[in-house]
Amino acid sequence: MSTAPARPSVRERVRPIEAGEPVLAAHFLGDTAVLALVSGEIVLAGETDRRVTLHDGGILDSAADGTTLISGGDDGKVVRFALKTGAATVHDSGGTWIDRVALGPNGGMAWSAGRKAYASQGKGEPKVLSLVSAAGGLTFFPKGFRLAVAHYGGVSFWYPNSEAKPVSLDWKGSHLGITISPDQRFVVTTMQEPQLHGWRIEDGQHMRMSGYPGKVKSFSWTSGAKFLATAGATEAILWPFSGKNGPMGVNPTMIAPSAKAGVRVTTVAGHPSAAVVAVGFADGLILLARIDDGAEILMREPDGDAVTAIAWRADGQAVAFGTEAGKAGLARL
Repeated sequence: MSTAPARPSVRERVRPIEAGEPVLAAHFLGDTAVLALVSGEIVLAGETDRRVTLHDGGILDSAADGTTLISGGDDGKVVRFALKTGAATVHDSGGTWIDRVALGPNGGMAWSAGRKAYASQGKGEPKVLSLVSAAGGLTFFPKGFRLAVAHYGGVSFWYPNSEAKPVSLDWKGSHLGITISPDQRFVVTTMQEPQLHGWRIEDGQHMRMSGYPGKVKSFSWTSGAKFLATAGATEAILWPFSGKNGPMGVNPTMIAPSAKAGVRVTTVAGHPSAAVVAVGFADGLILLARIDDGAEILMREPDGDAVTAIAWRADGQAVAFGTEAGKAGLARL
């Protein structure tokens, strides 16, 4: 009797990292993997691992651009960290939680506290924008000092150095995570409902991406921004964005189906240069899936511990991950 060939695996290349706390996010600063923990610490995973405390309390959000990491905490502080200079507090709200943070070009930083968004280029007092609700998400446009803010009722585009009123794109409901396509043609938000909503920026044309069984908590652009990969279903859902109209009128691509019925994708991360997506599941499984033909490589066996963070190194030769129960690893490919 013949048997199906075993799925290729890179499990032997995974070095465990002792996180010990739930992992909120994974990043890379140069060749060093960085895991942000809900406890307020980060773990730096290089030749040897070390821990650095950034907050007197939990980390609520973090972002990194390859050289700098910024984090917001429930201690009301915004902290900037770099390998050479260490940690420095760049803002203290006096105790109001820092819900969201973002890094942008030309030294741009942004964060939100309560119903206000702040933006800074590292000099002088930060600019402040009052919002209709707490910010669900922040992201900078790839070029220029321009911030996109997701909030209840839609999104706002804000030039912090301009006196001009922010431009709003409206859609009823609570908008959470937000991303701008690398070509700056589209903006997409996750929502409180199990769906995404998007706009074509040039004319405000709406795009609704629905059909998910659960809330979408993770998304990532694939190489060349051809697709926006998303979690929230029992396989990774990839919406096409290479055409003029984005995903409007086009079916999504689906890869990396769950090996167990009902187990959903929790985390996705697009490879920086290849047509590959790292896909993490609620049962702990991690697959590296090729977009073109759906071929899969096993990186982590399921153990019941949900994957909460995945990040690729800039050269695509390493992957870091973390889980809900504080397990973590670094795979050198």
